[in-house]
Amino acid sequence: MNLFTCDLHVHIGRSSSGRPVKITAARDLTFANIAVECAQRKGIDIVGIVDCASPPVMEDIAGLIKCGEMIPQPGGGLRYRDQVTVIMGAEFETKEEGGGISHHVSYFPDFAGLQQFSRQMAAHVTNRELSSQACRMPARDLLRICLDCGGMFIPAHCFTPHKSVYGACTRRMADMFGDLWAQIPAIELGLSADSYLADRIGELAAKSFLSNSDAHSLPRIAREYNILRMEAPNFSEIVRCLRREDGRGIAANFGLDPRLGKYHRTCCESCQRIAQGEPPVTRCEYCDSTKITMGVLDRIVQIQDYPEPRPPEHRPPYQHQVPLLLVPGVRPVTLRRLVNHFGSEMAVLHEAEQEQLGLVVGGKIADLIIKAREGRLPLVAGGGGIYGKAVTEDVSQMNLPGL
Repeated sequence: MNLFTCDLHVHIGRSSSGRPVKITAARDLTFANIAVECAQRKGIDIVGIVDCASPPVMEDIAGLIKCGEMIPQPGGGLRYRDQVTVIMGAEFETKEEGGGISHHVSYFPDFAGLQQFSRQMAAHVTNRELSSQACRMPARDLLRICLDCGGMFIPAHCFTPHKSVYGACTRRMADMFGDLWAQIPAIELGLSADSYLADRIGELAAKSFLSNSDAHSLPRIAREYNILRMEAPNFSEIVRCLRREDGRGIAANFGLDPRLGKYHRTCCESCQRIAQGEPPVTRCEYCDSTKITMGVLDRIVQIQDYPEPRPPEHRPPYQHQVPLLLVPGVRPVTLRRLVNHFGSEMAVLHEAEQEQLGLVVGGKIADLIIKAREGRLPLVAGGGGIYGKAVTEDVSQMNLPGL
């Protein structure tokens, strides 16, 4: 078996012709640029791009296949310069009969399956060109369409408020999907959760967990990622990996400490303060308002089966990690210097010694990078759409807004 670094949730901002796809994503986040970024800067082996069912994006993909930049792989996926495998996916928004809204990603092994899926979805959305469109159907029906087209279906950022299965739709995912629940091999945790929180919910014991970036810009790619143990970097091996077949499986998850996610704790919509009390906080501790955005931690405590995680034997370690651009003192120019010297962000995050880092960016920043790597940086929790942050001093000694 081999180990592959993988981020399966990256958005497209624009097509190569400049047509908008994900309105909130960066303009330079194109299909081709994502592959280049993964190969030349990030150092990851597999990337899932989740806006591929958009017609202008499909035009880009077809052109890249025709010119030989992207080569269809045996087992599924597209190979870029024998460095990165691209998995084609499409994120859509579903609505349950009770009104709950959630996002899900369907992944496909080949361009023909993607095209078939895109054609079928044209009857269910208003504007197929844009990302994460509402498709006016329950998630169960979207799952059926995905399977009919030969795809793999993953519920996205499952705990976030507003648009996720647990955050907005149900206390138990199996109730939503019924007899199709077994067809879902994995769930995506989202930036404000980790395995330790998710393993408080009993129905998830049989599922693999994915920690993906949900990147809306090139620098955000692989801010969370997975290490997959499998034979080759292709679609069929990923499916077998998530189903843990014949020795395959997720070897490790790397992700933000949940406190860095922008929905970790409940936030008051009236006074904008982030909850500090024992979860679940269901009304503001400061102004008593019930107009809140419930945090991921608070929601999990509200619906949990167990007060402590009960991980199954197959669950890999979850490594909390502070992305380099969130380390105090690391700016884009600093990051470029590090990548140019060490070859990739993965090399900086996992391989570079403190002395080597110090020679490139100075001792103070090198020390902070090592502390971030080892989980020793103090963190301020996020909430209400505002990311948490790493700081350089004890949080209890700081006078920060929202605390």
